[in-house]
Order: sequence, then C-alpha cells, then structure tokens
Amino acid sequence: MPSIFHARLPLCPHRLTLPCATALRRATATTMSLSSSPSPSTGLDSDQQRALLERAMKYHNQTKHSFTNYARGPHGLDWANQPNPFRRYVSAPLVPLLHFPTESGNSSNTEAPLYSSVFQSLPSPKPISKSSISQLFYDSLALSGWKSTGLSTWSLRVNPSSGNLHPTEGYIIAPAVDSLSDSPFVAHYAPKEHSLEIRTHIPSGFFPKFFPEGSFLIGFSSIFWREAWKYGERAFRYCNHDLGHAIAAVSMAAAGLGWDVKILDGLGYEDLDKLFGLEFFPEFEIPARPMKGKLPAIEYEHPDCVLVVFPNGVGEFGVNYKELSSAISEFSKLDWKGKPNLLSKEHVCWDIIYRTAEAVKKRLEVGNKLLVEPFRGSGLCSERSYKGFSLREIVRKRRSAVDMDGVTVMDRETFYQILLHCLPSGSRDGGKQSRQLALPYRTLAWDSEVHAALFVHRVSGLPKGLYLLVRNENHFDDLKKATRSEFKWEKPEGCPDDLPLYELARGDCRKLSKQLSCHQDIASDGCFSLGMVAHFEPTLRSKGVWMYPRLFWETGVLGQVLYLEAHAVGISATGIGCFFDDPVHEVLGLRGSNYQSLYHFTVGGPVVDKRIVSLPAYPGPGVDA
Repeated sequence: MPSIFHARLPLCPHRLTLPCATALRRATATTMSLSSSPSPSTGLDSDQQRALLERAMKYHNQTKHSFTNYARGPHGLDWANQPNPFRRYVSAPLVPLLHFPTESGNSSNTEAPLYSSVFQSLPSPKPISKSSISQLFYDSLALSGWKSTGLSTWSLRVNPSSGNLHPTEGYIIAPAVDSLSDSPFVAHYAPKEHSLEIRTHIPSGFFPKFFPEGSFLIGFSSIFWREAWKYGERAFRYCNHDLGHAIAAVSMAAAGLGWDVKILDGLGYEDLDKLFGLEFFPEFEIPARPMKGKLPAIEYEHPDCVLVVFPNGVGEFGVNYKELSSAISEFSKLDWKGKPNLLSKEHVCWDIIYRTAEAVKKRLEVGNKLLVEPFRGSGLCSERSYKGFSLREIVRKRRSAVDMDGVTVMDRETFYQILLHCLPSGSRDGGKQSRQLALPYRTLAWDSEVHAALFVHRVSGLPKGLYLLVRNENHFDDLKKATRSEFKWEKPEGCPDDLPLYELARGDCRKLSKQLSCHQDIASDGCFSLGMVAHFEPTLRSKGVWMYPRLFWETGVLGQVLYLEAHAVGISATGIGCFFDDPVHEVLGLRGSNYQSLYHFTVGGPVVDKRIVSLPAYPGPGVDA
C-alpha cells in the first residue's frame, strides 16, 4: 500500500504533506445538522438544547487553527498586565500545611508506594489528618520548584498548565480535622504558601448525612482570564485541558494514600458556586464583542467540578443529589471570609469564551446516581520499563519538556506498557475497553470518549507510521468506517492481546506531525507524538452539551498519565495545545463533527536548557509572577 505520508498526499504552500486545499475548504465550510430530539434529563426543551449545541459548536469551529489563519488572540503579550498566578483570599485565616521530603532513600519516602504499583491496586487507606491532607495537596496541586534565568523567575507546579498560567483553583470541603479546623470547613488552597485559607465553617451534620466516614471533597474552579491573557479565544479549551490534568493529579496523589476518587457529576453549576463560596463574586456582564479595559469582574472563578475522596474499599454508596443540592443551598447563609486579590490592572475580554461557558454549564440532575465500581488494575507487559521510583518522586519531578533531542529511541515493550496505562478499563481479560475503571480514569463519570492517533517516530522494533489506540472499543466499527479506506487496521507485532492498538499506515511521519502541530519541532523530535480524537458531536447530542468541557477534561486526564509514564521510564513529555484542527482530521480521513482532535502530545528525550537554574519549591522566591 502506498504511504499516505508521501505518495498519496501532495504538498501545500506550507509544505505540509497532506491535501491541504481540501482540508481548508472543509475548515471554512464546517456545518452541522441538528435534530429536534431533546437531550435526556436536562429540563430543557429541544429548541433550547439546539441553541446551546449551536453555541458550543460555533465556539469550537471559530477557535480552530488552520493553515491560513490562527484562532483570534492577542497580537503580543501585555506583560504589564500578566495575571498573578496566585489567587489569595485576603483576610481569610491561613493554616499552613506540612511539607514532605522527596529525596530517594529518605525514611519518609519509604512509606510511599511505587509508582507502578498503584495501577495494580491501592494501598490501605490512611485516616484523614493534617498530615494526609497536606500530602494530598503537596503531591497534586503544590509548587514543585522554581526556575530562574537572567532577571526572570517563575514557579512550577505538580499539576501542569499550558503556558504555565494555571487557571485552575483548588478547594477542600472537609469534616473537622485536628490541627486544621475544629469544625467542618470550606478552604481555598494557596499553593505558593502550601496552606489552606479557611473560607467558612459548615454544619456538622453535612458529611455524615451524604458520604461514608473518612470522606471529604476537592473542588475545582477556573479563572479564564489567566489563560485568555496569552491565548485569546482558544483559552476555554486550554482551561479545560488544565482541569483534566488537575483531576488526574489529585486522583494519583489520593491513590498513594489509599483513597479512591469520584466526580460528583450530578451536581450543577449553581450548586458548585455555593459550595465553593464563589457566588459572591460580582456578576460579570458579557460584552457584545471583544474589548479591553479595567474589567475586574472578569477575574471571577468559574466552578467546574467537585470530587469526593473516600477510603479505598468502602464499597458502593449512594448520593441523593436532590437532598445534597438542598443542603448546599444553605451555604449562601454562612459567614464567608476573605476577599479575592486583584490579578491584573487591565484586561481583555474575549466574549465568546464567556458565552460558551454559559452554554455548557451543567445543571442539577436529581436522577443521577453515583456509581462506585470495583478498582480494576491496568495491564502489565514490561514492569522492567519503570525505574523503581515512588509515586511521590514521579508526580513531583514531572516537567514539561521545552525541546526533544530527536535521537532518543524507546523500545517496543516500553511503548506498549505506556499505552496499557492509557486504557480506561484496565486489564479486561478479553472484555472491551469502554468503562472508566482503571486509575486515574475511574474518577470520571462517563464511558471513555477519547482515542489516540499516534505518530510513531523512534520506537525500536515498531515500524514508523500512523497508529490508532481505540480507548472505547464500542466505537471501533464506526472509527474504521469514518477513517481512510486504505488504512490497514492491523495489530502490530508483539502487541499485547488486551491492547487495542492498530497500525493504520507505515511511513516517516516526522515532518507531518511537526507541521500538524503548528510547525513545532517538538512534535517530530520525540519517540512518538499523538493527537487525542474525541467522539464529539454524537456525545454532545446523546449526553448533553455540558459534555463539551468534559471531553477536554478526559484528554487532560490522559495527558497527565502520559506525563507521568514518560518520567517513570526516564524520559519526558509535553502537551501541545496548538495544532491545525481540520488538517489533522483530513490526515485521518474524518469528515464532519463526529470526531474531533482536541489535544496533542509528544513523548521523548528532553533537551535540558543549562542556562536555567532550578530552585527548591519551598521556601521559594518572594515573587508572584
């Protein structure tokens, strides 16, 4: 069969080896057909559903990059108004958390489970204490170090962020914890100080009524302005990538403590607004067009989701979302402490971000049930690929590579092992991949909707070319029909039986992957790169338009696993948010909106910039940006 990377694809003006003229016509002429059938259990009629879906689809298509045009954003960076990466609630009581050494051989580190072990089973659960809560945040949302070069100094965090902008804010809602609070409380996490800002105290009967003993909640919100400052209209996508990374970061850190995590996805936006104490932000009136000026209300936090953290092995438990929502509604009457700090003096509002966020808000689903299924271990084919690191060492040493060396080669067994940890259902003994039962995907409340199209560059024993990891095998027939008819769809040599990886076409795809990822060398200089392709419009129709950000969350969760896997085998990785959307679809042969590429990634040997000095996370320099 002729290679799709050379023989069948003509050159375009940007020298990208695919039929770009056709791709561009499709990019500018994307249309969608809307049925009149209503989505389930949303309380909205079909016309309302149609309008919300149209708004989400308009945003998605408007923020695509193409060969001739990038999505709208600032023409330059307004450094004088770079957002402060640290939100603080001024005058809220600040309670310091404990710090943990991470050096190999330290006695405290011997208690930490091996990184590779938590994918097989969780350790015995630790009790809730100041120590365990401190460790959870330290291993998930805390600072991991500082970097300095010349006159510039900036912080790094355990949870990655596109552009190191960190739009995601974290909260804890917990019962009384000795040395933290004598009564149940809501607190905002301050990563620079590794401390909790106590926002309010809540009724003592809240947790026993709804959750098993030993449970607490972790909440997330997003400040869109932080990301939009650099990336303009595409920022809403990136905020939700980051949220997915944060969800996985908390899930992995919790696993090390013997805790399971599930998203409470039956709650709606208004419930989370009250639960986190965010309803007191001034209401942001969305302008009719992009505008610049002093817009302090744009710095509000958009509540995204809340996770329940509970002891592994507690078994199934139900959550009455209607009663839980009613209890949360009383939080409006509590005494909330702290005023949010100002992040920038002036702002730019990209109005489509906020209109889209309104359209995809989740509403309360009173019939929704929390389902806690048994933990399922991931497949194991090459345990020797891992270097004996503890979980804490891996999560805290994670870094985004700025460049790849273009020479590092990965062996085939390591490649397969990484992909086994990318599967949502774990090892199924012949069963189909679909349900999200393995770590950390089990935190999510829906079946997997994201697949991975892989460009293999430097994997010994595996031909260079294009491959597809089918992460929900219920989509297999549809994917095969939707993609190019000449694709092979053959399992590669040595591929484990329970790994649904398929070779599509052979050929050197380094140049192609680079140019698809906005001409970035990093996409071609690794061992492999990939595009995460979501089952898109059918998911928004069948489950609700609120799935739009959740598809990005799932890509972020998968991306976090790729980060950790890369470091666990001794190399590095980087998330790539900039790519040419519809040309990616053209390479795969995808038409319409049934499947869309949402996130790119690259894995390989990093290039270390020796001009940059590394500094410890705590205590760090006394700067905010």
